[in-house]
Amino acid sequence: MRSRTIHILNGPNLNLLGKREPEIYGHDTLEDVARSCATLAMELGLETALYQSNHEGEIVEMIHRAREAAAGIIINPAAYTHTSVAILDALSAFDGPVLEVHISNVHKRESFRHHSYVSLRAEGVIAGFGIQGYELALRRMAVLLG
Repeated sequence: MRSRTIHILNGPNLNLLGKREPEIYGHDTLEDVARSCATLAMELGLETALYQSNHEGEIVEMIHRAREAAAGIIINPAAYTHTSVAILDALSAFDGPVLEVHISNVHKRESFRHHSYVSLRAEGVIAGFGIQGYELALRRMAVLLG
């Protein structure tokens, strides 16, 4: 049977979600994201596994592991969005759908945040909906996986 597990990967500083710049990122934590996604995934006939790292190479390794274990990837690469060709290359080696999520609307922020390497691989990008963006991505993933 084909995997129905979605890996939700989070980049640097997202371990501080709910504590760091709540005026931009809100008060919800990464644990809240994990809980809400797991609940929704059950309704959609999916499973989720949420990971976070502040280290680029570790995120690349997470993507490599997803090749064997995940049907799709939802990724919030955080600051690596704008800098990491290594993450783009790893995502390009993943066969399933990839959705990019950003909690804030990156297009209303500093100009360097307007470019995303990850978008070159992602089937879609969700930005500016707070942590609800993860749920929107999960709903879209369910459609993509059929």
